[in-house]
Amino acid sequence: MPLAKNKASQSKVFQSTPFQQRPEQKIGSGVMCSALIVAAPHSGSGKTTVTAALARYHRDQGRKVTVFKVGPDFIDPMILRQASGELVYQLDLWLVGEQGCRALLHRAAMESDLILIEGVMGLFDGTPSSADLAKYFNIPVLGVIDAKAMAQTFAAVTFGLAKFCDDLPFSGVIANRVNTERHAELLSTSLPNDFRFYGRIPKDDIITLPERHLGLVQAQELSDIDVQLDKAASHIANTGLTELPEKVEFFAQEAGDVYAQEKTIEGALAGTRIIIVRDSAFSFIYAANIAFLMQTGAELIYCSALADGHLPEGDILYIPGGYPELYAEKLMNNVTFLRDIRAFSASNKPIVAECGGMLYLLEQLTDMEGQQFSMVGLMPGKATMQKKLAGIGSQWVSLPAFSDTAEDSVDNIMRGHSFHYSCAEIDLEPSGQTTHHPSERAGEFVYQHNNILASYMHWYFPSNPSLTLRIFDKARYL
Repeated sequence: MPLAKNKASQSKVFQSTPFQQRPEQKIGSGVMCSALIVAAPHSGSGKTTVTAALARYHRDQGRKVTVFKVGPDFIDPMILRQASGELVYQLDLWLVGEQGCRALLHRAAMESDLILIEGVMGLFDGTPSSADLAKYFNIPVLGVIDAKAMAQTFAAVTFGLAKFCDDLPFSGVIANRVNTERHAELLSTSLPNDFRFYGRIPKDDIITLPERHLGLVQAQELSDIDVQLDKAASHIANTGLTELPEKVEFFAQEAGDVYAQEKTIEGALAGTRIIIVRDSAFSFIYAANIAFLMQTGAELIYCSALADGHLPEGDILYIPGGYPELYAEKLMNNVTFLRDIRAFSASNKPIVAECGGMLYLLEQLTDMEGQQFSMVGLMPGKATMQKKLAGIGSQWVSLPAFSDTAEDSVDNIMRGHSFHYSCAEIDLEPSGQTTHHPSERAGEFVYQHNNILASYMHWYFPSNPSLTLRIFDKARYL
């Protein structure tokens, strides 16, 4: 197929390479701040609960706490933001980039008393992994181990976390879902003396965060979220994590890199009104994407596809991913809003849609129960929810249609991620296809239909500032 041939040529343009070795920095030239990476042997160990509990506890002590999430997750950051009261950005040496991670951490260190970073999956899972981030920035790791059915094996798991790779800064471990002091004593006495045991978090139904097919339930959907967070923080008070962890030195980006990026971005989209659909159905938006668009000088106008009867006036419409399948009936019945989106498209104004936002633009969406709902109908096709995971992983894609030159080059590469439980049948010829990192497997299709740019892939805008500016430049569509 022609598309496969294009994929082969793209792979020559952009190779998914491992992150580079940490550059040498002059000790004493950076900013010192207490920091900790909260990691675990596997997903479901309680990383989010422990990170949120730590953030709420230290915030309640009057400390400024900045929390990050390793990897591309959207949902955990909502919980962590509720706990800390601060925006939560992604840290990922590939998606965000080494310079991007360095800049975010340096800024946080200048403003915060404590930096907390929730890991992704297991400590060593992924390329790059949470352990890679810990080593790159010399941030100590706190291991969260679900020890409800463990005794001496707790020590073996701890040893594996701490010693699996060389030079990993390791702070210690906390036992999760352990209800008695006797059980905690059994765990702690099994550890060698060079591993610190921070204590235990009991199994507590109040602090257990509910889940659904894409992960935890969103913070805004939990009516008792603050009660849960306060209770979780109360458990931290009984551990060795009440004191601030050791300080880490964080360094700034090279001045030339910062200047060049800021010169490119500042005010580049001044006078552009970007409409962003943001509600319970469409909430998967990277904080860095919003920060990027704000830095361009664009006016951001938020609206709800669930609650608003009409689409606001604007130049470009951005519909992120989320859970449209959970609100499909309400989305379908908001006919005036649907009509306004169709009219917006008919006026040849651009629409950028990601994952759930793309499903919303299709003709039909079938939910998990098999119920069918009519959607906007701007893209010919339909999507069906399924119980089996359909797509996941970090990806990159070339978007040559937004290039100012005829060449298909690295200047047209956008990085991002996908994670979905739906299958879409779209009656359009794809304009491109993503490539998974690091496997280089073929990934999601990208569609450019009339004035619409859509894909299952969630774009990470700061991964290519100049390309993002071209996508959101209303003048290109006039």
